[in-house]
Amino acid sequence: MNLRVIVTGVVMIAAALGFFFYMATFAPNSTDPTSMMQTVGAVSGFVGALGLVFILFGIFRRKQ
Repeated sequence: MNLRVIVTGVVMIAAALGFFFYMATFAPNSTDPTSMMQTVGAVSGFVGALGLVFILFGIFRRKQ
């Protein structure tokens, strides 16, 4: 297991969740809250999925 890659994945997932919930506080003040949250959700989903891939690579890939 490569612990640094796993920790990076966990941090990326935490950052994606934090970004999503932080930006959700701005949605009521936006002129188009639906579009804003769709964009924020897409970005958060991508970063979260990338973090999950990092975790899986860290677990299943052997350290050189």
